Amino acid sequence: MKLTYLGHSTLSIETKDKTLLIDPFISGNELASEIDIDAIQADYILVTHAHQDHILDVEAIAKRTGAKVISNYEIVTYFEAKGIEGHPMNHGGKWVFDFGTVHYTNAVHSSSFPDGTYGGQPGGFVIETSHHRLYIAGDTALTYDMKLIPDVIGDLDLVVLPIGDNFTMGVDEAIKASKFLSCNKVLGYHFDTFGYIKINHKEAFEKFAKAKKELFLLPIGGHLKI
Repeated sequence: MKLTYLGHSTLSIETKDKTLLIDPFISGNELASEIDIDAIQADYILVTHAHQDHILDVEAIAKRTGAKVISNYEIVTYFEAKGIEGHPMNHGGKWVFDFGTVHYTNAVHSSSFPDGTYGGQPGGFVIETSHHRLYIAGDTALTYDMKLIPDVIGDLDLVVLPIGDNFTMGVDEAIKASKFLSCNKVLGYHFDTFGYIKINHKEAFEKFAKAKKELFLLPIGGHLKI
């Protein structure tokens, strides 16, 4: 499984034969100006919640690639009205797709589209293939529900957690979350895009190392294989 960081909370995930795109917000991110959204491929687009900084490029990419949107019922319905195929889910549910199983997990945040349309309840995902389990938290506070994920689903190879603070949990809470999730490998995201969520990288690495956790902060366009 290969992950490519496309800025903010956007990830491209290549499984054995499918490409998943997570929360595409590229054209509105000045830090991701080198990324060409017209070159991005996707078989599926997974959306954690409806805020603009997570859905801005969903419509353009889905219509160009034919990607199916996986999200909660309200978000899928919103995009289906725009002619985009989707698969609705909700908290605690799972579904077997042709690339593996997706579990829809709790997140503590808010969710509404830029036009004010209700975006349902925010969530996260566990993506389970024949060889890997990857947890993508979405925008969330630290929540005790995270303890249930390894207990119910199994050991995780990597967890993707927001670390920018202010709108989500920060570095200290992400370390605690990794303990709840029983996973020592953390990919940080949702940081540095704008002033409220800028972080001290050196301090973040030091805190994770002190907690005996491995933190990955990828440059935009950078890759990580698991």
